[in-house]
Amino acid sequence: MDMDFSRVMGLMAARFGSREAIVNTERGRRFTYGEYHRLTNRIANMLSQQFELGVGDRFMPIVENDNMALLHFPLFFKTPAAAAFTNYRDTMEEHLAQIDSLRPKLVFLERALVGQYYAPLRQRGITMVAMDPGDGPADVADFWTLVDASSDANPGVALDVHHHVTLYRFTGGTTGRGKCVPYSIDNLLGTRDGFYVEPDCAYDADTRNLHVAPLSHGTFMTFLPSFFVGGCNITMNTVDLPRWLDLVEAEGITHSFLVPTILYRLLDLQRDRPRKLNSLRTIIYGAAPMSPAKLRDLLDCMGDVFVQLYGASEAAMCVSILNKRDHRRALEGNMERLASAGRVAPGIEVVITDPDGAPVANGQTGEICIRCRATVSGYHDNPAATKTDFFDGFWRSGDLGMLDDDGFLTIVDRLKDMIITGGFNVYAIEVEAALNAHPDVTMSAVIGIPHPEWGESVHAEVVLRPDANVTEDALIAHTRQLLGGYKTPKSLRFVPELPLSSVGKVLRRAVRVPYWAGQERMVS
Repeated sequence: MDMDFSRVMGLMAARFGSREAIVNTERGRRFTYGEYHRLTNRIANMLSQQFELGVGDRFMPIVENDNMALLHFPLFFKTPAAAAFTNYRDTMEEHLAQIDSLRPKLVFLERALVGQYYAPLRQRGITMVAMDPGDGPADVADFWTLVDASSDANPGVALDVHHHVTLYRFTGGTTGRGKCVPYSIDNLLGTRDGFYVEPDCAYDADTRNLHVAPLSHGTFMTFLPSFFVGGCNITMNTVDLPRWLDLVEAEGITHSFLVPTILYRLLDLQRDRPRKLNSLRTIIYGAAPMSPAKLRDLLDCMGDVFVQLYGASEAAMCVSILNKRDHRRALEGNMERLASAGRVAPGIEVVITDPDGAPVANGQTGEICIRCRATVSGYHDNPAATKTDFFDGFWRSGDLGMLDDDGFLTIVDRLKDMIITGGFNVYAIEVEAALNAHPDVTMSAVIGIPHPEWGESVHAEVVLRPDANVTEDALIAHTRQLLGGYKTPKSLRFVPELPLSSVGKVLRRAVRVPYWAGQERMVS
């Protein structure tokens, strides 16, 4: 089925025209729905008419959140060219690897990056557009000059919502280099509709959704449901939590997507200097497991605003949801629910399989496999990984989990993060949850390190609160009391910080590297 999204969004502009659609806080820009529709029309016409990008061509924004909001789905749904998202915080080496994989014809750059990126992009024959005026090479075009020279008429491009690839994104790659995922328009509409199934997500025309995580990654999922109901998407460029708190108060923020590591820091700020966050209705968290003890503290501190979702780049949808009611019930006496990822969402097919691919019974651990409207068909230019990770419309997640009889899904660990010590399986997430339950702990990372007798031993690296006084031995004893012997860390080290990805996930592989130096493989 073909659809013309410039017409769709023109009708939305007629309906929501004077309401705010986009606020870019750093640049002080505010666009109504009518203004935003005309602006994205201009950019779409610029791509097709001035740069002659068509079906099969790609453009890549390497930009901050405020500029990414101008180059997001309300643009690329209107143009036959596909967007290729990358994370602005990634290194140039990573960006160039992604560029070599996707070969975009056009790259949008922050002006500050032009000097560094000009030579390698020019060598690759790529046209560059700088997002702000400034000095630089003459053949780097100025974004706003191009926009002003383009028509704001509807582009009038009808695209096949099921087969046209409209977006490419790279997976997070916390256990290795990310793979490239292609999305159809309907994949992304599935992302949108998944939020509307759950009333506790509470998206409506009064939504004011603050994006602090990169719009190229997890928070992009919440851009869609906010936009299509006439809400406002508000951007920040950096993870500045005191400023996030200021903006919640000043802008009447109702929604935000935050990863657990950021929520842990927010908890410390709210404990030390509480702020009035009365406008907040929903904080969606995901992208990594949350410590149940820390989640309990957040609920005590901030109230019933939390919704957990489980999804992934390959299935960018609310695969499971732990809604506000389930959080509240957990506090009333069913605390183990806080360790789950919630119930599988209506319309999502999840099966737990054993190593041979056969389904297992409820209560048994296996690999989580997902089939839904947002599940992509495979990886770009990677047939081997596509064959390994996809079957019959399902995606093999690489996550170990279990389902219970009530439909709750519990994520046990990543397959690659399971530690085998003396023949016993130890799940890093479980040990981290025990460590994080100690009031002096902010966050932790648990890994397996080489051991001559057991193959691997359990090791923990821990970030403490600034006023902490717990010792290593006391923290190990605390964990032993909760978990018993073989799961308890045999070694533990306090560190000032843990390596995080550019979207705030703990990079366990980076924690592992120094301990496995000289080994032929990072497993025993």
